[in-house]
Amino acid sequence: MLNEPLHYPRLDTILNVEKIIKGAKDPLSKNGIDRRLKKQIMRPTLNIILEYLENSGKIAVLKEGIIWIYHEDISDKLKERLKRGVAVL
Repeated sequence: MLNEPLHYPRLDTILNVEKIIKGAKDPLSKNGIDRRLKKQIMRPTLNIILEYLENSGKIAVLKEGIIWIYHEDISDKLKERLKRGVAVL
């Protein structure tokens, strides 16, 4: 077992990290995220959260820092199709 995490983050911790990154006006470092959290988390736990957010397309990790890139906006036409249950191809 190589680099298996000691434990996985709780949902509220993930949501708090998302909220901090999403609300930031400038790119954040890992230390910057850690300082803004109400409760401190272990660095491996933060790394797991950041990896998840990056893989799901919500953040980008740049040399300047971590930024939020996900946009929830979808077109009205797509919203209507989803309401009707029509598959979008």
